[in-house]
Amino acid sequence: MFLSLGSFMNAQQVVIKGKAYEVKGKAIFKDGAEVTTSLLKNEKDHIFKTLKTQTRDAKRAEKAQKRLEKSHKKAQKQLKEKQKAQSRFNKAKKRLDQNKAKYEKLKAAGKLSPNADEKWIKKLNGYTKDLEKATRNLKRT
Repeated sequence: MFLSLGSFMNAQQVVIKGKAYEVKGKAIFKDGAEVTTSLLKNEKDHIFKTLKTQTRDAKRAEKAQKRLEKSHKKAQKQLKEKQKAQSRFNKAKKRLDQNKAKYEKLKAAGKLSPNADEKWIKKLNGYTKDLEKATRNLKRT
């Protein structure tokens, strides 16, 4: 039973002039009966040529589908990278703005010692560099 199932799976359908033929290797079947010997040579050639064309077209369609899926995957990956870069940029900008506001508030209130002022300036410079890096990455993506 498994052997017959395997040979059935290797058979390919060809429809010519409304007649359905099944091709298994070099044998041609119609309605389950072998008709290879009863067909004319040009009919056999036409059936095999049609089968070859169908097979080639199916392979081309499969390759085109794979290329399409690959390009879709690539576009999704690029979108994800862009969103990630945008998120990093927003986070860096928010962090810099919040700390800058806090620094200005403390400085205006006169609550910063010279050492604390120096630390805050270094901290803000670091946040500024982070923002510049995030901006470059965002432009690059």
